[in-house]
Amino acid sequence: MLKQWCVALVVLASFSVQAEKSEFADIKLTDFKTGNRVTVGSLDATKPTYVKLWATWCKPCMEQMPHFEALHQQFSKQVNVVAVNININENRDHIQKAIERHDLSMPVWLDREGKLAEALGLVGTPYSVLINTDGNVVYTAHDSDDNLERFLKMLASGQTLESAGTDALDEAQRKALLEPWMEGEHLLFFTATWCGWYLEDSRPEMAQKCQRVQSELNSLQKRLSDRNWQGVANHLWTDEKALSEFTQLYELKLPFRVDTGGVLFSAFNVRTLPTIISVKDGKVQARVTDFSDQDAVVEQLSEL
Repeated sequence: MLKQWCVALVVLASFSVQAEKSEFADIKLTDFKTGNRVTVGSLDATKPTYVKLWATWCKPCMEQMPHFEALHQQFSKQVNVVAVNININENRDHIQKAIERHDLSMPVWLDREGKLAEALGLVGTPYSVLINTDGNVVYTAHDSDDNLERFLKMLASGQTLESAGTDALDEAQRKALLEPWMEGEHLLFFTATWCGWYLEDSRPEMAQKCQRVQSELNSLQKRLSDRNWQGVANHLWTDEKALSEFTQLYELKLPFRVDTGGVLFSAFNVRTLPTIISVKDGKVQARVTDFSDQDAVVEQLSEL
């Protein structure tokens, strides 16, 4: 089902731009092993680059890891290969176990604020991105298949290939999506339409937390009814139909929108689901990720 959603989202995406080097090369990431700051632009510029965006709770990601490691072993002398974790609902232990389970030998980096994912137009993991020596994206895919391997072979043999479109937004589009939150006071509730069911096997505690918080959201909103609420659904694997089914399932009263391009998640650095942030004139005044005591949540948000 997730593969079908990914394909549908690519087809239905309303924005498609050429991902130029300046959009992502200097975005600061974190090396998982050393904690050092790294960038895609710091890699060997004489080689093309293969970036794979992934998450430990993503089933297709884990299924693709043996092939990913095999591709690294095959092409690492000719191609920079990097595994970039998207850092949503992650912790070091889960990432370390995934590295050990699949004997991953390529560098593993963390996209701590989701900025690389945003710049590369991520709409669903796993997401493979091939970048030529000019620093331009030439191929993207959710599948790890013969076609991906064919493009890797062409890049490894010295072919530059033509730039390809991605679903990344340009600066004007990002600004327009952020503009409503740059003035006034808002309570933004961040979640994902899939966190209550997709994570049941891989992260059961997280799934249960999503289910509970979303079931209690109407009550929380009622207790803070004087605030300007907005629900924000993570855009990964999510379209308007999925959002509608989600709001009906939980009978949610507050307005919800899909976070187009992951702009709000990135701008407000939301990496845990669910999260509430209080925003005033574009600045975060408070952040809530612990919903175990609703009275405490109400007190914290009422003090602002």
